[in-house]
Amino acid sequence: MMKSTRRKGILGHAVLALALVAANSALAQSGPAPSGSASTRLQANEPDRAQLERRFESVGTLIEKSTAARQIEASGEAAAMEKRKAAKEQYTQAKAAFDAGDLAKASTLLSAASKTMFEAARLAAPESVTAQKVETDYKNKLESVRALLAAQQRIASEKGNKESQESSRQVEALIADAERKAAAGQYASGRTILEQAYLLAKASVSSMRSGDTLVRSLNFASKEEEYHYEIDRNETHKMLVKVLLEDKLGGAPMSPRVTEFLTTAGALRGEAEAAASRKDYEAGIKLLEQSTSELVKAIRSAGIYIPG
Repeated sequence: MMKSTRRKGILGHAVLALALVAANSALAQSGPAPSGSASTRLQANEPDRAQLERRFESVGTLIEKSTAARQIEASGEAAAMEKRKAAKEQYTQAKAAFDAGDLAKASTLLSAASKTMFEAARLAAPESVTAQKVETDYKNKLESVRALLAAQQRIASEKGNKESQESSRQVEALIADAERKAAAGQYASGRTILEQAYLLAKASVSSMRSGDTLVRSLNFASKEEEYHYEIDRNETHKMLVKVLLEDKLGGAPMSPRVTEFLTTAGALRGEAEAAASRKDYEAGIKLLEQSTSELVKAIRSAGIYIPG
């Protein structure tokens, strides 16, 4: 999932929280139609003290600890931070009015503080800033993928591995697809494709280094360190299953054969972790290698070729 997407999600939750606070404010200030004496009407329109105390707590959280507050701090937007400062001042004034017994004024100021925070949250992620960040993230990822692809191609050439060369072509095709998306201004979609290309290249490199002198040349300090290397390799292949295999299937159920490979891989991973918990890292390494091999079979059976 991309940072820009998470950012919009955070902002969406903040807006919802603000909307709820505003709704509570409206309810707190509404009441039955005035009737009776002037004194009775005044009491009917005056906010409930206990309810107002609860609103102070919710608005205080909104200003100081909410996702909206964190979003504003992270944005670095001067206008957004200024708005939040104004919201804090309104909240302080509301407290002073409450302490002085002016509940109506306190309620009004609380509503104003909520509204000001809403405005601050909107300023924290203007579309122009968000769009620029998405484009920057895409370009950074493209650079990473190209660097990893160059390493993958170099190793594939050294080993003369035809499957590795096929992986290179698949990565290149994904990069070309991502660049077409970027050319159309669809940087978010392009970055998603680049994530697939990155994982495929990474899996290809790690697979070529497994089970031969290349992996031994890494000179692990201990069996535990080598075990964690194999955990990372296994995780990479699991991610490949998710971003490549599931995308290829488009929501359709996996074939029984693929499911069998994945089930076996999961069982072997569990046995490896159990061995590691007993400090038997050598057994854990062997079991992880077997688990990763099953994941490779699952990916290959769906027509995606990676070395293994």
